[in-house]
Amino acid sequence: MYVNQFMTSQVFTVGPEDNVANTMTLMREKKINRLPVVQKGKLVGIVTDGDLREVSPSPATTLSIFELNYLVAKTLIRDVAVKKVITCSPDTKIEDAAVLMRDHGIGSLPVLDQEKLVGIITETDIFDTFLDIMGFRSPGQRVVIETKDGVGVMVDLSTIIKDYDVDMTSLAVYHLKNNKVQILVRLSGDRVKEVKDALSEKGYELSN
Repeated sequence: MYVNQFMTSQVFTVGPEDNVANTMTLMREKKINRLPVVQKGKLVGIVTDGDLREVSPSPATTLSIFELNYLVAKTLIRDVAVKKVITCSPDTKIEDAAVLMRDHGIGSLPVLDQEKLVGIITETDIFDTFLDIMGFRSPGQRVVIETKDGVGVMVDLSTIIKDYDVDMTSLAVYHLKNNKVQILVRLSGDRVKEVKDALSEKGYELSN
């Protein structure tokens, strides 16, 4: 699973000479909270709604509306954008992208292909990927199987499920600390209950 499968390809951008007022308007209209800063086709920074709020006057200010508008219109993106941008490529593994975001405490990664901006992947995209891996959107009944971690477990489970003509629509494995694993599957078919009974009889611990 790679970044190019989950990134947003249509990327809205701003230039370093754009002002804060217009950038805030663009974010509101497009319902986004971060914008790559591009100059002459090259990524030179990134700006978030948090960056813009920091340079905007406080609601408790005594400035008039005209003075407020003047200030936000005068402040340029080059003065507030983060210049050192953490990026990834389209063929970056999705888990590596998640680690980059976590390690650097950021919510998005511009995606560059030979220095050209081709997309952006955000924490929301990572969350959606996690839900897909966990089978949240897959059909079937959710079943958690807990067992000892060992060779042949997956073959055994697959054989039992196949014997009852039940489809495994998703699968995820979580390793516990006591040499056991939890296997989350979604099973679809008319004989799911029989599969669960057969698994229980073989000593597998089941839960929903």
